[in-house]
Amino acid sequence: MSGITMTQQRLRIVGQYRESGRPWLATTRQMAEWAIREGLWARRPDSQVGQCADELARAMREEYYTDPQGREVRAKHVARVKRDGVQSSLWDDIRNAGTRHMQIAFQQRRHQIVGDCKQIKADVDSFNENGNLEAPIQMVLDFTVDVTELEVLEAAKGLLIVGSNGPTPRAEQSRVAVPV
Repeated sequence: MSGITMTQQRLRIVGQYRESGRPWLATTRQMAEWAIREGLWARRPDSQVGQCADELARAMREEYYTDPQGREVRAKHVARVKRDGVQSSLWDDIRNAGTRHMQIAFQQRRHQIVGDCKQIKADVDSFNENGNLEAPIQMVLDFTVDVTELEVLEAAKGLLIVGSNGPTPRAEQSRVAVPV
């Protein structure tokens, strides 16, 4: 499939899945199982390192700890930087990272959020103008109230006894009731 990008190749597989008559409301796992079974996708021998790197990055994004003030904080942060003309994604731990690394990481995460907001606005506007037969979907992109509500809920949770056997490091932490 020379001349087309990996994304275009993957989207071609999705299109073939849809045309195959399989149920369209499907998970990516269902699509992947079908694509492998049909011989449309196979792991390239050089992809093992990339897959491992992706899995390590996913694990680092999911590692949280409780800071001295009781907040659950993401431990590992990535900053994409260019060194000697080469783009790299460098990871560091917030507990001992330098300020410059964290400034870059936070600014890049903020930029991702803005990009996501711009895209969801375009998606909602398009749906409202081209496909929605009911009242327009309203999308508020000011998250101040949402963040405040989550902080209040987190503070309230701190007063409850919570135990969990959940799969993430955050969920594995227990909380102890604090007398009021």
